[in-house]
Amino acid sequence: MTQPRNNRPVICQVLHSLDIGGAEVLADGLARHLSDRFRFVFACLDNVGSLGERLRADEFPVGLVNRKTPGIDWKCGFRLAAFFREHKVDVVHAHQYTPFFQSLVSRLSYRRPPIVFTEHGRHFPDSRSAKRVAVNRLLLRSDDRLFGVGESVRQALIQNEGLAGNRVEVIYNGVDLAPFSAVRQDAELRREMREELGLNETQFVVLQVARLNPLKDHLTALRAVERLANADSDNASPPRHVRLLLAGEGEERASIERFIRDRNLERHVTLLGARHDIPRLLAAADAFLLSSVSEGVPLTLIEAMAAGVPVVSTDPGGIREVIVDGESGLLTKPGDDAGLAERLDCLSDSSFKERICQSAFEVAHDRFLLEKMHTQYRDVYETLSLPASCRGSRLKREPQTTT
Repeated sequence: MTQPRNNRPVICQVLHSLDIGGAEVLADGLARHLSDRFRFVFACLDNVGSLGERLRADEFPVGLVNRKTPGIDWKCGFRLAAFFREHKVDVVHAHQYTPFFQSLVSRLSYRRPPIVFTEHGRHFPDSRSAKRVAVNRLLLRSDDRLFGVGESVRQALIQNEGLAGNRVEVIYNGVDLAPFSAVRQDAELRREMREELGLNETQFVVLQVARLNPLKDHLTALRAVERLANADSDNASPPRHVRLLLAGEGEERASIERFIRDRNLERHVTLLGARHDIPRLLAAADAFLLSSVSEGVPLTLIEAMAAGVPVVSTDPGGIREVIVDGESGLLTKPGDDAGLAERLDCLSDSSFKERICQSAFEVAHDRFLLEKMHTQYRDVYETLSLPASCRGSRLKREPQTTT
């Protein structure tokens, strides 16, 4: 039964920032889709970001905690505790490890809200820290709920954070697939977008949607495109003019631009900046590329699969939970620009391309539906927002893994 609007449990989502990224989009979606049952507030450790400003404009409270150092900032935890008190928070939902750690530290001065922790991906290289393990074990409570967005992320939490295996569950990220499915095989939209982007039908258009961040390893993607461009100039088969579209912003932009200039790739690479029309961009693409060295279960792959665009990707983290190599996409090891180029070239086989696109479309709709993910988190919030004395029987009925 829907709560009266003035009596809804308060969920505070804690993030590094609300710049646009997978975790941030998920948090935004939870607030908008479950606001009939819960009241959502947001606490940002580092900056509010463009998505945060949009949430503020839509009257969601968004606070900035101002973490002072990139490492452990004990005072940040106390400021978080004050924010939880001010907003009478019933459940904290921390996205990624640092927001989770700071939420745990808040318990040194305010113990009330249980914590939901969702780990979206892991840093590369990933390693165990005795200090983190000690804090996790000291401040974690029995009613906290811990989730990885895939099995590989779950295993990393167990092995590197010292979290008990029976405590860590899986909830796969969900995507609103309707806008992406709608552009599948839309020839008119494809023509329109290619014209808008200055592309023609003879060009082989590769789209990459990712923050311009070292973990996304855009330079490997650029080297792969350079290989294809050189093959084109040598009249290799299939002859075509490759164009890579990079959608995203971040701290690596200057180095990416420098690489493009140094390798004379201006004719083959276009930096689009931050975009809010990804389904339309996918309509123009012949392939979707991901070159990351570290990933959880990336939403962008699922979006491309739903849009009917074949995926070529490196395979760190949870990628293989999304893509079966040779069946629903094509994979190679991180840093392998030659492998990426070779696999992009395989898409010239139209029957093979159609087969993997159909398989990928089915996987996206079977495993990564937005409604399924929202229902799973809704059930977690509802359980944890009950009075503590009422949670025991409810928790016992819930499974230890949610997949």
